[in-house]
Amino acid sequence: IGILQDAAFQFYYSENLAALERCGAGLVAVNAIKDNALAEVDGLYIGGGFPETSARELAANEPFRRSIREAAERGVPIYAECGGLIYLGASIVIDNREYPLTNVFPVRFGMSNRPQAHGYSVFKVERSNPFYPVGLTVKGHEFRYSTIIEYQGSAAELAFEMTRGTGFMNGRDGLTYKNVLALYTHIHAEGTPQWASSLVEKCLEFRQAGG
Repeated sequence: IGILQDAAFQFYYSENLAALERCGAGLVAVNAIKDNALAEVDGLYIGGGFPETSARELAANEPFRRSIREAAERGVPIYAECGGLIYLGASIVIDNREYPLTNVFPVRFGMSNRPQAHGYSVFKVERSNPFYPVGLTVKGHEFRYSTIIEYQGSAAELAFEMTRGTGFMNGRDGLTYKNVLALYTHIHAEGTPQWASSLVEKCLEFRQAGG
């Protein structure tokens, strides 16, 4: 499983990475700024961070951005939270300049001077998605300054209902596409033990299918 770790993406609970390893995963560091393409991995975990501070560098690495989009199209399991969600969007606007991103999801992001979500959150899984069973309740937290400028989709398509917190929009979170799930909510593996095993199982399925 590839782990994006660079100047833009560095927020990971060590317990989350340890949980993946306990489930049998080998972790490979990936750099979205310097790598020419995504390595041959069976899955990808994109954590939080501050992609807005490296927007110019992320946008400039077009070959890597393209490789992420191609991986999503091939069905590579991808789990992305907060900063990772932003990176999977179409672009981010900073100081009136727009920087292209991976364009897995049709979202244009912006930035605010004030927090748009801050604190503990809870969501209930309402729609089918690659990693969480319908009916599961998940606790996590949110912390973001990013805003949604434009989303070419509907809130009804989002997989999760927020029972506490803000989420992506209209009290919902969880964008899905093939084997990709992207959400603003950060989770902790100790509080959501299903997360690590589900991610590893999905990656194993992809590998065994010859992906």
